[in-house]
This record gives sequence, structure tokens and C-alpha cells, in this order.
Amino acid sequence: MSVSGNAPVAEIGVIGGSGFYELLDDAEEVRVGTPYGPPSDALMLGTVAGRRVAFLPRHGRGHRIPPHRINYRANLWAMRSVGVRRILAPCAVGSLRRDLGPGTIVVPDQLVDRTSGRTQTFYDEGAVHVSFADPYCEHGREALLKAAATAGIEAVDGGTMVVVEGPRFSTRAESRWFAAAGWSLVNMTGHPEAVLARELALGYATVALVTDLDAGIDATESVAQEEVFKVFAENTRRLRRMVLDAIGLLPGSGDFPAARALDGMTLPFDLP
Repeated sequence: MSVSGNAPVAEIGVIGGSGFYELLDDAEEVRVGTPYGPPSDALMLGTVAGRRVAFLPRHGRGHRIPPHRINYRANLWAMRSVGVRRILAPCAVGSLRRDLGPGTIVVPDQLVDRTSGRTQTFYDEGAVHVSFADPYCEHGREALLKAAATAGIEAVDGGTMVVVEGPRFSTRAESRWFAAAGWSLVNMTGHPEAVLARELALGYATVALVTDLDAGIDATESVAQEEVFKVFAENTRRLRRMVLDAIGLLPGSGDFPAARALDGMTLPFDLP
């Protein structure tokens, strides 16, 4: 199935990260074209708690696309074009704190960008400067934390996620630098995804699963891809339940801060 026109077919989007390639049962596959090329994969549409949901595997099914090659603009544009206005974004992270060990779930409240070379805006013309002081939607964060509490899942409220270019992992010196700055988590996909969502007036919140202690935090070990995927697979069920329950807890109103991010601005194109 392909989508055309302006009729909304989903209101909530979920962009799944490493090891999170499925979410919805009995979903309908929908292919969406964008001015920025194809998204990472077809969208999968279904219903959760009476809400229409669009799911997209960030790396494509089978993890075909590395973090620095993801077409973030196409992914976010595709979501908005099918009617999505709020996004939940589970992801895998390394920990920069010993108290946040493998298996810990964190709902971060801040982000630091250390990527390079990624296209990180839709607005190459005109004066469109979005507010990004608080990168994550509080409605989304509250829904995720409440879902965790209700399900008996321990989730850490708050923390700063630093996003690196990848696809390599950090050196020990980089990890120690990030930790010394007071940051909690390290990731490869959270930027520009979050800011592009804000540029499309989408409410965006992420939930992070710690898969490892970053290299500079553990003096003897280093990060291994096999171990990262193993820990994520062991915890996917908990993360999936948390995201599904949070969908039903998101407010139905379209009035939230991110929805007003572009108010008063002259845009160089019409939003989908």
C-alpha cells in the first residue's frame, strides 16, 4: 500500500532502534515517498489502545543502514505525512555512569550533539530557528515514565545523552571526557532525529536501553557489538511493553509545546 493525499492514517509514531525491528502485530505495510528520498523502510500501521500508530525501524529491517547513513529527514517527513504528531523513539545507548549498568532503562531529558557531517535541518533557506532548549517532549517523557511505573519496570527519570557520529565506538579518552562533562549516556542516532522532529513541530521523546558501560568507564573492557546486540535482545520485551503502554497514555490533544514550535515563522515550504 502507498499513501497519497492529506488524510491522516496515524497519530503516533514509533521509531525503533538497534534490535527493535518490530512493534505491532497484524500491521499493514505502507510505503511513503518524501522529497528527501525513501525512509529507512516501509511504515507499519496498526492500532494500539485505540490509537493509530506508525512504526518505522530506524536502521531498516535486518539493520541494513548504519547510523551515519540513515535518512533522518525522510524518516521524520514520512511520519508527519501520514498524520503523526507525536513520536516515541526507543534506542540503545552506552552508559557513562557506573550506576547505570547494562539493562538499565533511562528516559533522558537533555541531549548534546557531537556528530559531524550529518544533514540536520529542513530549513536551508530563510530564517527558521527553532527553540531546542528542551529537546524532548514532556508529555512523551511523562507517558513513558508512567508506563514503566505501572508495569513495575524501573526507569531512570532524566539524564543527558551525547550523540556521536559513529559507526565506531568511543575511545577511552572520549568516554572519560563525556563522563567528566556530567553526561549520562552515549548514542549514535539521537541527533539529528530529535531536532528534525522539532523542525516539523512533532512532539518527540526517547527511551534509552543501556547495553554496556562505555570504554572509558570500565578500565579493563571495551564495547563489543555482539554484547550490545545481546543485551538489547534480552531486554526488548520490557522496552516493547513500556512503549506500547505509553502510547495509550499520551494525551489526545494536539496542543503541546512542540506543536507550536514554528508559530510566527515564515517557512520556505508547506508542511505535509
